[in-house]
Amino acid sequence: MQQTVFGSLESFRKGSIEIIKGDAENYAFSNVFEVASLAPPYQKTVVGKNLKFVIESLRAEGDSPWFAAAHDEFVVVMDGEISVHFVKPAVLGSLAAADSEGTVKLAAQPDGQAMGYVKLKRGHQALLPAGVAYQFRASQPGVVLVQTILGPNSVEKWGDICLH
Repeated sequence: MQQTVFGSLESFRKGSIEIIKGDAENYAFSNVFEVASLAPPYQKTVVGKNLKFVIESLRAEGDSPWFAAAHDEFVVVMDGEISVHFVKPAVLGSLAAADSEGTVKLAAQPDGQAMGYVKLKRGHQALLPAGVAYQFRASQPGVVLVQTILGPNSVEKWGDICLH
């Protein structure tokens, strides 16, 4: 009987991939916990990509900068406990240009109405709505995955993070 073991930022084992068909150079494999363990807090490191859509691994530690996007984003907590705080901007559409792609890092908390927060633990998911500012807060280090579109704050470093 196989036992499922969940990884964490403090305890993970680097896996491998077995190629059934094709060339290994057509595949990339990385460990989101390892990527987060080597990154500064809230660096948006791309760990998965399909056309312009990406999955980014973030090391959640302390308070993140404020972010926004012109499109919906999606977050799942892989390790730890993170709260996501939301602010509806005073001027709709003011945080990210309507035709922009990817996450915009804001200089500070924007003016607007506080919308509350969601508290997420391992496996919990939340929508990060288009045009709304959000900030991650974590009292202990953790790992967050964000599904978004490749943008100016997405960090691609495939040569450093992938097994070939």
